[in-house]
Amino acid sequence: MSKQTGIQKTIDLGDGKTITLETGKLAKQADGSVVVRMGDTMLLATVVARSEVKEGQSFLPLSVDYQEKYAAAGRFPGGFFKREARPSEHEILISRLVDRALRPMFPDFYQAETQVLISLISAGKDTLPDALAGLAASTALTVSDIPFNGPISEVRIARIDGRFSVNPGMKELEAADIDLIVAGTLDNIVMVEGEMREVSEAELLEAIKEAHVAIKVQCQTQLDLAGEVQKSKTKREYPPQAADEDLLAEMNKALYSKLYDVASQCINDKHERREAFDSIYAEYQETLTEEELEEKGELVKTYFGEIQKKAIRNFVLDKKKRLDGRKPDEIRDIWSEVDYLPAAHGSAIFTRGETQSLTTVTLGTKLDEQTIDGAVIEGKSKFLLHYNFPPFSTGEVKMMRFTSRREIGHGNLAMRALKPLLPNGNDNPYTIRIVSDILESNGSSSMATVCAGSMALMDAGVKISKPVSGIAMGMIADTETGKYAVLSDILGDEDHLGDMDFKVTGTADGITACQMDIKIEGLRHELLEEALDQARKGRIHILKEMEKTISSPREDYKPHVPRIIKMTVPKEFIGAIIGPGGKVVQELQKESGATIVIEEVGDYGVVDIVSEDKASIDYVVDRIKGIIAVPEIGQVYQGKIKSIVPFGMFVEILPGKEGLLHISEIEWRRLEKVEDSGFSVGDDIEVKLLDLDKKTGKLKLSRKALLPRDHKPRH
Repeated sequence: MSKQTGIQKTIDLGDGKTITLETGKLAKQADGSVVVRMGDTMLLATVVARSEVKEGQSFLPLSVDYQEKYAAAGRFPGGFFKREARPSEHEILISRLVDRALRPMFPDFYQAETQVLISLISAGKDTLPDALAGLAASTALTVSDIPFNGPISEVRIARIDGRFSVNPGMKELEAADIDLIVAGTLDNIVMVEGEMREVSEAELLEAIKEAHVAIKVQCQTQLDLAGEVQKSKTKREYPPQAADEDLLAEMNKALYSKLYDVASQCINDKHERREAFDSIYAEYQETLTEEELEEKGELVKTYFGEIQKKAIRNFVLDKKKRLDGRKPDEIRDIWSEVDYLPAAHGSAIFTRGETQSLTTVTLGTKLDEQTIDGAVIEGKSKFLLHYNFPPFSTGEVKMMRFTSRREIGHGNLAMRALKPLLPNGNDNPYTIRIVSDILESNGSSSMATVCAGSMALMDAGVKISKPVSGIAMGMIADTETGKYAVLSDILGDEDHLGDMDFKVTGTADGITACQMDIKIEGLRHELLEEALDQARKGRIHILKEMEKTISSPREDYKPHVPRIIKMTVPKEFIGAIIGPGGKVVQELQKESGATIVIEEVGDYGVVDIVSEDKASIDYVVDRIKGIIAVPEIGQVYQGKIKSIVPFGMFVEILPGKEGLLHISEIEWRRLEKVEDSGFSVGDDIEVKLLDLDKKTGKLKLSRKALLPRDHKPRH
C-alpha cells in the first residue's frame, strides 16, 4: 500500500524558519484534525463537537487541553507508573493560552459541547511548542464543519538585541527583553500575555503590531488550507435557541429603568449591590404564574442578565461613572501593612477596595529548588509563586479539591511580573517562595498579589531592584454609537460585563508583564494606546501608596531567617569535603548544626553553608578551609594523634590529611617504644612538616625539630 499523504500548506516566517500545516492524514474520525510542524517539533490538534445541544444549555461547554508526550522527546515520564498523568502547570498554562484565544470566536448561538485536544508528538531541541498550539487548534476548527468565527493564530514575538523575532528558539530567547505570546485574527488582536524587562508602553505596542503581521499570514494560510477541504465548506447547523421576543420586550419595559436606577445609586459594597439587583429579579418573578415560571423560567433568567448588562453598560457610558461611584480612571482606596506575620521570613497585606491579599515570602536553600521535569523543558527553578483563591474570599461555599487552572494562571502572571527585579547570582543565595492567599476578592486579585508580593519581598530583605505594582484595566464600548470608557482598577462586575480585561504590571520605569483578553472585535490601536497610558498612571499611583508602607528592602534579613554563606573550592576537593560515603560532610553537619549543600559548577565546587547561628557557619568555614588547605613544607601545625604503630604515630595536621611522625622524630632521646613518649591516641601534638612526597602525597613530620636538645621527656 502506498504512503498516504494529506493536504499541506507552508508558512514562511523568515530567517529560514517555516511552519507546515497538514490535514487529512492523521485522526480522520475527529471533526477536524491537523498536524503543525516547525523544525522537528510537531503538534497534533483535534476537535470534536456533539451533534446536538443539551436541553436547557445556556453556555458553551468548551474544553481545551494541551499535553506533552514524553516519547516526543525520546524520554520516559518520571514517577512510579511511568506514564503521562495529570497535566503539569506548564501544560495547563498553554491550555489556557489557547482557550482564551478560541473561546470568544464561537458564534453566540453555538452551545454544543466541544473538545479541543492538542498533543506534542515530536519535540525539537530548540523549538518551543507553546507558540504553535493556538495555530494548531484554530486550524483543526477551520478545516472542520464546526461553526467558528476564526481563524485565529498565536505567535511568540520576542525582541532580541533590539530586533523583533517571530517564534525564536529557546537559546535565542534567553537574551530577549520582550517575550510575548500574541493571538489575533486577520483584523484584530484578541489576546496578549508575556513578560518584559521594564519596557515602555510604546515598545509593547510595537511588539504587538509586529506579531499581528505574522498572525495575518498564518490566518490566511489556514483559510487556504480549508479551501481544499470539502468538509469545511458547509458548517453544521444547530436548532435555534429558544426565544420569545414579546417576553424580552415586556421585561425590558418593566426592568430596564429599575436596573439603571440601581446602577446609578453607586453602591460601593458588592454584596449590597448584588442584593439590590436580585430584589428586582425576585419582584419580577412574583408577577409570573407558576406555569409561566415553569415554561419560561430559563428564558426569564437569561433575558434578565442581558437587560442588566445593557443597563449597567449604558450607565457607565452615559454618566462616565462606575458602579461604585468612581471616575473611569480612579483607583480604589488602598491600605497595606508589612511584617504582619512574626514567624514568616517576610509578609505583607495589600488591600485595594474589596480585594485583599495576604502574602508570605519563605527563603530556602538549593534543596528547596523546584525540579522541572517536562517533556520539553527540564531544569530547576529557585523562584516560586503560588496563588490561592479560597471560596470564602467571595463569600461562597465551594468544594476545595486541587489547584484550579485559574489559580495556576494568576500565579504565573504574578511570578513573571516580579521575576525581572530579583537579584541574580551571589546577590541571591536563596530559593524564594511567595504564597498569596486571597482573603477578599472583587476584581484584580492577581494584581493585588503582585503588589503584596513586592512588599513581602522587601520585608524579607530580598534586594529587589525596584518595587513592582499591577493594575487591571477594563473597557466598555458601544460599537454602534462609538461611545467607550476605559476603566482603571476594575471590579469583578466590570470584568464580567466589560469588553476587555488588560492586566499590566511594572515599576516606575517600565512594564514587566501583561495579560490581555479582548471580548469584542475591532479594538482600535489608539484605544489600546489610551488604555496603556491610563494603566501607567494608575500603576504609578499604586506604587506611591505602597511606598508609604515600605519603599526599599530591609537592610538585613530577619533574625530567624537562615543565613547562607557560599564558598568556592577547587573541583578536586569536593570529594574530600564530602568524604567516603558522605562521612565527612555528615559529621560536619552533626557537629555544627548547619546544613551543607555542595554543587559542582564547571571547574569549581560551590558550597552553601546554611544556619541561623553564625558560630556554626564559622565552624564549618574553618573546617572546610582546613580540608582544602595545601600542606606547606616547614610549616608548624597543631595536630591530633589518630593512631599509634610500632614505628611511630599518624598525626592529622589538617582535616583529612595525616602524616607519619616516625619514632625517631618524636623527641631527641632514643625511644624503645612509641608509648614511652607519654602520648596517646587523641592527644594534641605540635609538629613541623619536614617533607612532602609529591608522587604519593605522604607527609613526613617531626616534633623534635621544634624542641631544644636538652628538652625533658614528656611523662
